[in-house]
Amino acid sequence: MQLNRTLRPAISALSVTTRSWPTVAIMVGSDLLALGLAGVLSVYIRLFLDGKYHPMLYWQLYPVLGLFILAYATVGLYPGVALSPVDELRWISLASSLIYLALGSATFLRREGEVYSRGVFLIAWGLSIILVLLGRTLMRRLFASKRWWGYPVMVLGAGQTGEMVIRTLKRRPGIGLKPVLVLDDDPAKHGTLYGVPVVGGVELAPALARSRHIPYAIVAMPGVPRHRLLMLLDRYGHSFAHLLIIPDLFGFSSLWVAAKDMGGILGLEVRQQLLLPGPRLAKLLMDLTCTLIGGLLVLPLIVIIAVLIRFDSPGPVFYGQTRIGQNGKPFKAWKFRSMVRDADKKLHDYLQSHPELRESWEKEHKLRYDPRVTGIGRFLRRTSLDELPQLWNILRGEMSLVGPRPIVDEEIWRYGEKFNLFTKVTPGLTGLWQVSGRNNITYEDRVNLDAYYVQNWSVWLDVYILIRTVWVVISGEGAY
Repeated sequence: MQLNRTLRPAISALSVTTRSWPTVAIMVGSDLLALGLAGVLSVYIRLFLDGKYHPMLYWQLYPVLGLFILAYATVGLYPGVALSPVDELRWISLASSLIYLALGSATFLRREGEVYSRGVFLIAWGLSIILVLLGRTLMRRLFASKRWWGYPVMVLGAGQTGEMVIRTLKRRPGIGLKPVLVLDDDPAKHGTLYGVPVVGGVELAPALARSRHIPYAIVAMPGVPRHRLLMLLDRYGHSFAHLLIIPDLFGFSSLWVAAKDMGGILGLEVRQQLLLPGPRLAKLLMDLTCTLIGGLLVLPLIVIIAVLIRFDSPGPVFYGQTRIGQNGKPFKAWKFRSMVRDADKKLHDYLQSHPELRESWEKEHKLRYDPRVTGIGRFLRRTSLDELPQLWNILRGEMSLVGPRPIVDEEIWRYGEKFNLFTKVTPGLTGLWQVSGRNNITYEDRVNLDAYYVQNWSVWLDVYILIRTVWVVISGEGAY
Protein backbone atom coordinates (compact mmCIF):
# COMPACT_ATOMS: atom_id res chain seq x y z
CA MET A 1 0.00 0.00 0.00
CA GLN A 2 1.31 3.44 -0.94
CA LEU A 3 1.17 6.75 0.85
CA ASN A 4 -2.21 8.40 0.36
CA ARG A 5 -1.54 10.99 -2.38
CA THR A 6 -4.00 13.54 -1.08
CA LEU A 7 -2.12 13.66 2.21
CA ARG A 8 1.41 13.92 0.82
CA PRO A 9 1.45 17.73 1.28
CA ALA A 10 0.47 17.28 4.94
CA ILE A 11 3.32 14.81 5.44
CA SER A 12 5.80 17.03 3.63
CA ALA A 13 4.82 19.96 5.83
CA LEU A 14 4.97 17.88 9.00
CA SER A 15 7.63 19.18 11.36
CA VAL A 16 8.50 16.80 14.18
CA THR A 17 10.63 17.69 17.18
CA THR A 18 12.39 14.62 18.56
CA ARG A 19 14.76 16.17 21.06
CA SER A 20 13.91 15.10 24.60
CA TRP A 21 16.58 17.18 26.31
CA PRO A 22 14.41 20.33 26.73
CA THR A 23 11.85 18.28 28.68
CA VAL A 24 14.59 16.62 30.74
CA ALA A 25 16.33 19.95 31.40
CA ILE A 26 13.11 21.59 32.61
CA MET A 27 12.24 18.66 34.87
CA VAL A 28 15.76 18.50 36.33
CA GLY A 29 15.76 22.26 36.92
CA SER A 30 12.35 22.09 38.59
CA ASP A 31 13.44 19.19 40.82
CA LEU A 32 16.66 20.96 41.87
CA LEU A 33 14.75 24.14 42.70
CA ALA A 34 12.13 22.21 44.69
CA LEU A 35 14.74 20.20 46.61
CA GLY A 36 16.78 23.31 47.37
CA LEU A 37 13.68 25.17 48.54
CA ALA A 38 12.73 22.22 50.76
CA GLY A 39 16.17 22.35 52.35
CA VAL A 40 16.03 26.11 52.97
CA LEU A 41 12.51 25.98 54.40
CA SER A 42 13.30 23.06 56.71
CA VAL A 43 16.39 24.82 58.08
CA TYR A 44 14.58 28.09 58.72
CA ILE A 45 11.55 26.37 60.23
CA ARG A 46 13.99 24.77 62.68
CA LEU A 47 15.64 28.16 63.22
CA PHE A 48 12.23 29.71 63.97
CA LEU A 49 11.61 27.04 66.60
CA ASP A 50 15.08 27.40 68.14
CA GLY A 51 16.78 30.79 67.83
CA LYS A 52 20.15 29.32 68.87
CA TYR A 53 20.30 27.12 65.80
CA HIS A 54 23.09 27.55 63.19
CA PRO A 55 21.69 27.17 59.63
CA MET A 56 25.06 27.62 57.88
CA LEU A 57 25.94 24.01 58.76
CA TYR A 58 23.66 22.78 55.98
CA TRP A 59 25.11 24.71 53.04
CA GLN A 60 27.82 22.08 52.65
CA LEU A 61 25.13 19.48 51.94
CA TYR A 62 23.84 21.13 48.76
CA PRO A 63 26.12 19.09 46.44
CA VAL A 64 24.07 16.10 47.65
CA LEU A 65 21.23 17.39 45.45
CA GLY A 66 23.00 15.65 42.58
CA LEU A 67 22.32 12.31 44.28
CA PHE A 68 18.59 13.02 44.18
CA ILE A 69 18.74 13.71 40.44
CA LEU A 70 20.72 10.49 39.91
CA ALA A 71 18.17 8.51 41.93
CA TYR A 72 15.26 10.08 40.04
CA ALA A 73 16.90 9.26 36.72
CA THR A 74 17.53 5.67 37.82
CA VAL A 75 13.83 5.04 38.53
CA GLY A 76 12.76 6.59 35.20
CA LEU A 77 11.53 10.03 36.25
CA TYR A 78 13.25 11.72 33.29
CA PRO A 79 11.84 12.87 30.98
CA GLY A 80 8.70 11.77 32.86
CA VAL A 81 6.78 10.89 29.70
CA ALA A 82 3.84 8.42 29.79
CA LEU A 83 4.13 8.30 33.58
CA SER A 84 0.91 8.11 35.58
CA PRO A 85 0.57 10.59 38.49
CA VAL A 86 0.36 7.69 40.95
CA ASP A 87 3.56 6.09 39.65
CA GLU A 88 5.30 9.46 39.71
CA LEU A 89 4.27 9.98 43.34
CA ARG A 90 5.44 6.49 44.25
CA TRP A 91 8.86 6.76 42.59
CA ILE A 92 9.54 10.28 43.88
CA SER A 93 8.63 9.16 47.40
CA LEU A 94 10.75 5.99 47.26
CA ALA A 95 13.79 7.61 45.62
CA SER A 96 13.70 10.62 47.97
CA SER A 97 13.31 8.38 51.00
CA LEU A 98 16.30 6.29 49.90
CA ILE A 99 18.55 9.37 49.68
CA TYR A 100 17.39 10.77 53.03
CA LEU A 101 17.94 7.41 54.71
CA ALA A 102 21.42 7.27 53.18
CA LEU A 103 22.18 10.79 54.46
CA GLY A 104 20.95 9.89 57.93
CA SER A 105 23.07 6.74 57.97
CA ALA A 106 26.14 8.65 56.76
CA THR A 107 25.88 11.28 59.50
CA PHE A 108 25.46 8.52 62.09
CA LEU A 109 28.51 6.57 60.87
CA ARG A 110 30.62 9.73 60.77
CA ARG A 111 29.43 10.60 64.31
CA GLU A 112 27.87 13.84 63.10
CA GLY A 113 24.38 13.00 64.28
CA GLU A 114 24.53 15.62 67.02
CA VAL A 115 25.57 18.33 64.55
CA TYR A 116 22.74 17.88 62.07
CA SER A 117 19.20 18.15 63.40
CA ARG A 118 16.90 15.18 62.95
CA GLY A 119 14.02 17.64 62.81
CA VAL A 120 15.53 19.37 59.79
CA PHE A 121 15.94 16.06 57.98
CA LEU A 122 12.37 14.98 58.72
CA ILE A 123 10.88 18.32 57.63
CA ALA A 124 13.03 18.39 54.48
CA TRP A 125 12.06 14.79 53.72
CA GLY A 126 8.34 15.59 53.65
CA LEU A 127 8.73 18.97 51.95
CA SER A 128 10.94 17.50 49.22
CA ILE A 129 8.29 15.05 48.09
CA ILE A 130 5.52 17.67 48.15
CA LEU A 131 7.51 20.44 46.44
CA VAL A 132 8.97 18.17 43.75
CA LEU A 133 5.45 16.99 42.87
CA LEU A 134 4.12 20.55 42.83
CA GLY A 135 7.03 21.72 40.69
CA ARG A 136 6.51 18.97 38.13
CA THR A 137 2.78 19.67 37.98
CA LEU A 138 3.49 23.36 37.38
CA MET A 139 6.04 22.61 34.65
CA ARG A 140 3.52 20.45 32.81
CA ARG A 141 0.86 23.13 33.06
CA LEU A 142 3.27 25.71 31.66
CA PHE A 143 5.02 23.72 28.94
CA ALA A 144 3.11 20.51 28.08
CA SER A 145 1.27 22.22 25.21
CA LYS A 146 4.55 23.27 23.56
CA ARG A 147 5.44 21.27 20.45
CA TRP A 148 8.93 20.49 21.78
CA TRP A 149 7.62 18.89 24.99
CA GLY A 150 7.72 15.09 25.27
CA TYR A 151 7.87 12.60 22.38
CA PRO A 152 6.17 12.56 18.96
CA VAL A 153 4.07 9.41 18.54
CA MET A 154 2.88 7.34 15.60
CA VAL A 155 -0.42 5.53 16.21
CA LEU A 156 -0.96 2.24 14.39
CA GLY A 157 -4.71 1.77 13.98
CA ALA A 158 -7.42 4.35 13.22
CA GLY A 159 -10.33 2.39 14.66
CA GLN A 160 -12.25 3.06 17.87
CA THR A 161 -9.20 2.36 20.03
CA GLY A 162 -6.99 4.62 17.93
CA GLU A 163 -9.57 7.40 18.22
CA MET A 164 -9.65 6.97 21.99
CA VAL A 165 -5.84 7.05 22.24
CA ILE A 166 -5.54 10.22 20.15
CA ARG A 167 -8.41 11.93 21.95
CA THR A 168 -6.87 11.13 25.34
CA LEU A 169 -3.38 12.30 24.36
CA LYS A 170 -4.79 15.52 22.89
CA ARG A 171 -6.90 16.18 25.97
CA ARG A 172 -4.06 15.40 28.38
CA PRO A 173 -0.85 16.89 26.97
CA GLY A 174 0.82 16.40 30.34
CA ILE A 175 1.27 12.72 29.45
CA GLY A 176 3.97 13.94 27.07
CA LEU A 177 3.07 11.85 24.02
CA LYS A 178 2.20 13.94 20.94
CA PRO A 179 0.34 12.03 18.17
CA VAL A 180 1.67 13.26 14.81
CA LEU A 181 0.77 10.41 12.41
CA VAL A 182 -1.75 7.57 12.17
CA LEU A 183 -1.46 4.49 9.96
CA ASP A 184 -4.28 2.11 9.07
CA ASP A 185 -4.71 -0.50 6.32
CA ASP A 186 -8.32 0.57 5.65
CA PRO A 187 -8.33 3.28 2.91
CA ALA A 188 -11.76 4.44 4.09
CA LYS A 189 -10.15 5.69 7.31
CA HIS A 190 -7.48 7.76 5.58
CA GLY A 191 -7.79 11.50 6.11
CA THR A 192 -7.52 13.07 9.54
CA LEU A 193 -8.40 11.94 13.04
CA TYR A 194 -8.78 14.76 15.57
CA GLY A 195 -6.46 16.83 13.41
CA VAL A 196 -3.85 14.07 13.06
CA PRO A 197 -3.26 12.82 9.47
CA VAL A 198 -4.09 9.17 8.68
CA VAL A 199 -1.75 8.66 5.73
CA GLY A 200 -1.65 5.00 4.69
CA GLY A 201 -1.11 1.40 5.71
CA VAL A 202 1.04 0.16 8.57
CA GLU A 203 3.77 -1.05 6.18
CA LEU A 204 4.78 2.63 5.88
CA ALA A 205 5.77 2.70 9.56
CA PRO A 206 9.53 2.00 9.18
CA ALA A 207 10.03 4.57 6.40
CA LEU A 208 8.03 7.30 8.15
CA ALA A 209 9.63 6.59 11.52
CA ARG A 210 13.05 6.92 9.92
CA SER A 211 12.34 9.99 7.75
CA ARG A 212 10.38 11.88 10.43
CA HIS A 213 12.49 10.70 13.40
CA ILE A 214 9.53 9.36 15.39
CA PRO A 215 10.83 7.26 18.33
CA TYR A 216 7.48 6.22 19.85
CA ALA A 217 4.64 4.09 18.46
CA ILE A 218 1.33 2.98 19.94
CA VAL A 219 -0.27 -0.17 18.55
CA ALA A 220 -4.00 0.53 18.94
CA MET A 221 -5.45 -2.68 17.46
CA PRO A 222 -6.79 -4.67 20.44
CA GLY A 223 -9.07 -6.85 18.29
CA VAL A 224 -6.46 -7.87 15.73
CA PRO A 225 -5.83 -11.66 15.50
CA ARG A 226 -2.79 -12.98 17.35
CA HIS A 227 -0.86 -14.01 14.23
CA ARG A 228 -1.47 -10.60 12.65
CA LEU A 229 -0.25 -8.76 15.78
CA LEU A 230 2.90 -10.91 15.99
CA MET A 231 3.61 -10.23 12.32
CA LEU A 232 3.22 -6.46 12.84
CA LEU A 233 5.54 -6.50 15.84
CA ASP A 234 8.13 -8.62 14.06
CA ARG A 235 8.16 -6.51 10.90
CA TYR A 236 7.75 -2.99 12.23
CA GLY A 237 8.37 -3.06 15.99
CA HIS A 238 12.15 -2.67 15.63
CA SER A 239 11.70 0.71 13.92
CA PHE A 240 10.81 2.41 17.22
CA ALA A 241 12.78 2.93 20.42
CA HIS A 242 9.52 2.73 22.38
CA LEU A 243 6.55 0.55 21.43
CA LEU A 244 3.35 0.64 23.47
CA ILE A 245 0.71 -2.05 22.82
CA ILE A 246 -2.91 -1.42 23.84
CA PRO A 247 -4.26 -4.89 24.85
CA ASP A 248 -7.83 -6.11 24.56
CA LEU A 249 -8.39 -5.62 28.30
CA PHE A 250 -10.47 -2.45 28.53
CA GLY A 251 -12.06 -1.89 31.93
CA PHE A 252 -9.49 -4.04 33.69
CA SER A 253 -6.84 -3.00 36.22
CA SER A 254 -4.14 -0.90 34.57
CA LEU A 255 -1.98 0.56 37.36
CA TRP A 256 -0.77 -2.72 38.84
CA VAL A 257 -0.17 -4.89 35.79
CA ALA A 258 3.35 -6.32 35.42
CA ALA A 259 4.81 -8.26 32.49
CA LYS A 260 6.12 -11.72 33.40
CA ASP A 261 8.39 -13.98 31.35
CA MET A 262 7.34 -17.60 31.86
CA GLY A 263 9.94 -19.52 29.88
CA GLY A 264 9.48 -17.39 26.78
CA ILE A 265 5.72 -16.98 27.27
CA LEU A 266 4.54 -13.43 27.94
CA GLY A 267 2.16 -13.15 30.86
CA LEU A 268 0.45 -10.15 32.44
CA GLU A 269 0.29 -10.39 36.23
CA VAL A 270 -2.54 -8.38 37.77
CA ARG A 271 -1.96 -7.72 41.46
CA GLN A 272 -5.29 -7.61 43.26
CA GLN A 273 -4.31 -5.20 46.02
CA LEU A 274 -7.70 -5.63 47.68
CA LEU A 275 -6.83 -9.26 48.46
CA LEU A 276 -3.39 -8.52 49.93
CA PRO A 277 -3.42 -8.18 53.75
CA GLY A 278 -0.42 -5.82 53.86
CA PRO A 279 -1.88 -3.01 51.72
CA ARG A 280 -5.29 -3.35 53.41
CA LEU A 281 -3.69 -3.02 56.84
CA ALA A 282 -1.73 0.01 55.64
CA LYS A 283 -4.98 1.61 54.44
CA LEU A 284 -6.67 0.97 57.79
CA LEU A 285 -3.74 2.41 59.75
CA MET A 286 -3.62 5.46 57.46
CA ASP A 287 -7.36 6.00 57.95
CA LEU A 288 -7.17 5.82 61.74
CA THR A 289 -3.97 7.87 62.10
CA CYS A 290 -5.00 10.66 59.75
CA THR A 291 -8.55 10.78 61.13
CA LEU A 292 -7.47 10.99 64.77
CA ILE A 293 -4.83 13.65 64.12
CA GLY A 294 -6.95 15.55 61.60
CA GLY A 295 -10.03 15.34 63.79
CA LEU A 296 -8.24 16.98 66.71
CA LEU A 297 -6.89 19.73 64.44
CA VAL A 298 -10.29 20.58 62.92
CA LEU A 299 -12.29 20.23 66.15
CA PRO A 300 -12.39 24.03 66.73
CA LEU A 301 -13.58 24.47 63.12
CA ILE A 302 -16.32 21.89 63.66
CA VAL A 303 -17.56 23.81 66.71
CA ILE A 304 -17.56 27.11 64.78
CA ILE A 305 -19.49 25.58 61.86
CA ALA A 306 -22.04 24.06 64.26
CA VAL A 307 -22.68 27.48 65.84
CA LEU A 308 -23.04 29.16 62.42
CA ILE A 309 -25.58 26.55 61.27
CA ARG A 310 -27.69 27.08 64.39
CA PHE A 311 -27.76 30.84 63.80
CA ASP A 312 -28.29 30.59 60.03
CA SER A 313 -31.54 28.57 59.93
CA PRO A 314 -33.77 26.53 62.23
CA GLY A 315 -33.10 22.81 62.42
CA PRO A 316 -30.48 20.32 63.64
CA VAL A 317 -26.75 20.82 63.11
CA PHE A 318 -26.13 17.35 61.69
CA TYR A 319 -27.94 15.44 58.99
CA GLY A 320 -27.77 11.67 58.60
CA GLN A 321 -28.73 9.74 55.47
CA THR A 322 -28.70 5.98 54.91
CA ARG A 323 -26.04 4.99 52.39
CA ILE A 324 -24.72 1.71 51.02
CA GLY A 325 -21.43 0.55 52.54
CA GLN A 326 -18.98 -2.29 52.08
CA ASN A 327 -20.56 -5.63 51.14
CA GLY A 328 -23.86 -3.79 50.54
CA LYS A 329 -24.39 -3.13 54.26
CA PRO A 330 -26.37 0.08 54.89
CA PHE A 331 -25.05 2.73 57.28
CA LYS A 332 -25.90 6.30 58.21
CA ALA A 333 -23.49 8.83 56.71
CA TRP A 334 -23.31 12.10 58.64
CA LYS A 335 -22.96 15.62 57.28
CA PHE A 336 -23.46 19.15 58.48
CA ARG A 337 -26.99 20.19 57.57
CA SER A 338 -26.81 22.42 54.50
CA MET A 339 -30.51 22.55 53.55
CA VAL A 340 -33.68 24.11 54.92
CA ARG A 341 -36.17 22.03 56.89
CA ASP A 342 -38.87 21.72 54.19
CA ALA A 343 -36.31 20.77 51.52
CA ASP A 344 -38.49 18.24 49.66
CA LYS A 345 -41.42 20.65 49.29
CA LYS A 346 -39.11 23.45 48.20
CA LEU A 347 -37.53 21.22 45.53
CA HIS A 348 -40.95 20.10 44.26
CA ASP A 349 -42.18 23.68 43.96
CA TYR A 350 -38.95 24.78 42.28
CA LEU A 351 -39.07 22.03 39.64
CA GLN A 352 -42.74 22.79 39.03
CA SER A 353 -41.90 26.40 38.23
CA HIS A 354 -38.72 25.45 36.31
CA PRO A 355 -39.67 22.36 34.25
CA GLU A 356 -36.59 22.79 32.05
CA LEU A 357 -34.44 21.72 35.04
CA ARG A 358 -36.39 18.53 35.82
CA GLU A 359 -34.52 16.43 33.25
CA SER A 360 -31.17 17.60 34.65
CA TRP A 361 -32.29 16.74 38.18
CA GLU A 362 -33.57 13.28 37.25
CA LYS A 363 -30.37 12.55 35.33
CA GLU A 364 -27.70 13.84 37.72
CA HIS A 365 -29.56 14.46 41.03
CA LYS A 366 -27.71 17.79 41.09
CA LEU A 367 -28.77 21.41 40.56
CA ARG A 368 -26.23 24.16 40.06
CA TYR A 369 -28.47 26.58 41.95
CA ASP A 370 -30.35 24.45 44.48
CA PRO A 371 -33.10 26.45 46.27
CA ARG A 372 -33.01 24.08 49.24
CA VAL A 373 -29.46 25.04 50.25
CA THR A 374 -29.02 27.55 53.08
CA GLY A 375 -26.65 30.50 53.06
CA ILE A 376 -23.98 28.81 55.17
CA GLY A 377 -24.78 25.57 53.35
CA ARG A 378 -23.58 26.96 50.02
CA PHE A 379 -20.22 27.79 51.57
CA LEU A 380 -19.96 24.39 53.24
CA ARG A 381 -20.74 22.56 49.99
CA ARG A 382 -18.39 24.67 47.91
CA THR A 383 -15.52 23.92 50.31
CA SER A 384 -16.69 20.33 51.09
CA LEU A 385 -16.67 21.21 54.79
CA ASP A 386 -20.20 19.81 55.08
CA GLU A 387 -18.64 16.33 55.01
CA LEU A 388 -16.38 16.79 58.06
CA PRO A 389 -18.77 14.83 60.35
CA GLN A 390 -17.98 11.74 58.25
CA LEU A 391 -14.74 11.53 60.22
CA TRP A 392 -16.96 9.81 62.78
CA ASN A 393 -18.02 7.28 60.13
CA ILE A 394 -14.34 6.60 59.41
CA LEU A 395 -13.56 5.96 63.08
CA ARG A 396 -16.50 3.53 63.19
CA GLY A 397 -15.10 1.64 60.19
CA GLU A 398 -18.11 2.46 58.00
CA MET A 399 -16.14 4.72 55.67
CA SER A 400 -12.56 5.36 54.61
CA LEU A 401 -10.65 8.57 53.92
CA VAL A 402 -10.56 7.60 50.24
CA GLY A 403 -13.00 5.41 48.37
CA PRO A 404 -15.96 5.37 46.00
CA ARG A 405 -18.72 7.91 46.53
CA PRO A 406 -21.31 6.54 49.03
CA ILE A 407 -24.63 6.09 47.24
CA VAL A 408 -28.29 5.59 48.20
CA ASP A 409 -30.58 2.72 47.14
CA GLU A 410 -32.11 4.78 44.33
CA GLU A 411 -28.71 5.00 42.61
CA ILE A 412 -27.91 1.26 42.50
CA TRP A 413 -29.40 0.78 39.03
CA ARG A 414 -26.98 3.35 37.61
CA TYR A 415 -24.03 1.12 38.53
CA GLY A 416 -25.37 -1.95 36.71
CA GLU A 417 -22.88 -4.84 36.80
CA LYS A 418 -20.32 -2.58 38.49
CA PHE A 419 -22.35 -2.44 41.70
CA ASN A 420 -20.75 -5.62 43.09
CA LEU A 421 -17.35 -4.09 42.39
CA PHE A 422 -18.42 -0.91 44.20
CA THR A 423 -19.32 -2.81 47.38
CA LYS A 424 -15.91 -4.50 47.67
CA VAL A 425 -14.48 -1.47 49.49
CA THR A 426 -15.69 1.02 52.06
CA PRO A 427 -17.01 4.30 50.60
CA GLY A 428 -14.76 7.32 51.00
CA LEU A 429 -14.84 10.84 52.38
CA THR A 430 -13.07 11.79 49.16
CA GLY A 431 -12.43 9.83 46.00
CA LEU A 432 -11.27 9.74 42.43
CA TRP A 433 -14.38 11.40 41.00
CA GLN A 434 -14.12 14.30 43.46
CA VAL A 435 -10.62 15.12 42.21
CA SER A 436 -11.44 14.48 38.54
CA GLY A 437 -14.01 17.17 37.89
CA ARG A 438 -16.52 16.54 40.65
CA ASN A 439 -19.92 18.01 39.68
CA ASN A 440 -18.63 18.95 36.22
CA ILE A 441 -18.61 15.32 35.02
CA THR A 442 -21.51 13.04 34.12
CA TYR A 443 -22.93 10.35 36.37
CA GLU A 444 -21.62 7.68 34.00
CA ASP A 445 -18.13 9.13 34.43
CA ARG A 446 -18.54 8.94 38.21
CA VAL A 447 -19.42 5.25 37.98
CA ASN A 448 -16.44 4.55 35.72
CA LEU A 449 -14.09 6.43 38.05
CA ASP A 450 -15.39 4.50 41.07
CA ALA A 451 -14.83 1.23 39.19
CA TYR A 452 -11.34 2.33 38.15
CA TYR A 453 -10.51 3.12 41.79
CA VAL A 454 -11.55 -0.33 43.02
CA GLN A 455 -9.73 -2.14 40.20
CA ASN A 456 -6.54 -0.11 40.66
CA TRP A 457 -6.64 0.47 44.40
CA SER A 458 -3.43 0.91 46.36
CA VAL A 459 -2.13 3.03 49.21
CA TRP A 460 -0.25 5.13 46.62
CA LEU A 461 -3.49 5.88 44.78
CA ASP A 462 -5.05 6.93 48.10
CA VAL A 463 -2.14 9.26 48.86
CA TYR A 464 -2.38 10.79 45.38
CA ILE A 465 -6.13 11.41 45.79
CA LEU A 466 -5.61 12.98 49.24
CA ILE A 467 -3.00 15.37 47.83
CA ARG A 468 -5.29 16.25 44.91
CA THR A 469 -8.19 16.76 47.33
CA VAL A 470 -6.33 19.57 49.11
CA TRP A 471 -5.98 21.44 45.81
CA VAL A 472 -9.61 20.79 44.78
CA VAL A 473 -10.92 22.10 48.11
CA ILE A 474 -8.72 25.21 47.97
CA SER A 475 -9.57 25.98 44.34
CA GLY A 476 -13.25 25.01 44.57
CA GLU A 477 -12.86 23.02 41.35
CA GLY A 478 -16.17 21.48 40.23
CA ALA A 479 -18.01 22.54 43.39
CA TYR A 480 -21.54 23.94 43.56
